[in-house]
Amino acid sequence: MAKQSKPGQERKVWSEFGETPATERAVPDLPPNQQEVRIQVSRKGRGGKTVTVVTGFQHSAEALTELTKKLKAQCGTGGTAKENAIEIQGDHAQKLLQILVGLGYKAKISGGKG
Repeated sequence: MAKQSKPGQERKVWSEFGETPATERAVPDLPPNQQEVRIQVSRKGRGGKTVTVVTGFQHSAEALTELTKKLKAQCGTGGTAKENAIEIQGDHAQKLLQILVGLGYKAKISGGKG
C-alpha cells in the first residue's frame, strides 16, 4: 500500500524543468588554490564542433557563471557553465591553462582530441 502524502506536503521526486531546493546539493565554494581542474578538448556529441571543457570546479552556480564570463571574454568566444564544468567553444586548452594558473587554480590538460 502506497503512503499518502498530507495535503500541502507534496514530495517532488523528479522534475523535467527547473530545480527544486530539495534536490540542490550544497557546493563548497573553495578558493582557486584548493581546486584541481582538468582541461580537455572534445568533439564527441557536438556535431563535429570542437569544445574545450574544464571540469573539477567546486564553486557555487553564481561563481561558476562569473568565471565562465571571464574565460569567454579572454578567449573571445562563446561558452557555457554546466554542472561544475565550463565549456568554451573552440580549441583553447593552452590559453585556458595559462589563464586558470594565473588565477591560482591547479590546472592540467588531460586527454587528447576526441
